[in-house]
Amino acid sequence: MSTTLDVPCPHCGALNRVPSERLAEKPVCGRCKQALFEGKPANLTQANFDAVAGRGDLPVVVDFWAPWCGPCLNFAPVFNEAAHQLEPKLRLAKVDTEAQPALAQRFGIRSIPTLLVLRGGREVARQAGALNASQLRQFLGGALR
Repeated sequence: MSTTLDVPCPHCGALNRVPSERLAEKPVCGRCKQALFEGKPANLTQANFDAVAGRGDLPVVVDFWAPWCGPCLNFAPVFNEAAHQLEPKLRLAKVDTEAQPALAQRFGIRSIPTLLVLRGGREVARQAGALNASQLRQFLGGALR
């Protein structure tokens, strides 16, 4: 039996209904016709955060980071590779805390990098500090049970 998932477009925020068995077939947005999954983290801003991370049926893993942060820059390739491997089972996204201080404040980000796992816009797990690939898999495995 097919399950239909609501998947927000990371480009225009439109909510798309996608049969679960078709997620791996590179679905495109019904409104803007761009790919719903690109194998890389989506960039979130104050303008698109709630539309992309606050709704939909897929868990969203958000990396709060800053361009001046050494550990953030070292973690970026690990997070990018995770997006490549884990999409479309979940959405990975990034928030630049320098460009989006209101989002960092909204979620009480006190150190960076910090990862949040959201389901339906609600935080279900948090991890501060850079992780290697193995640690990231372990964190996500526990957070997404």
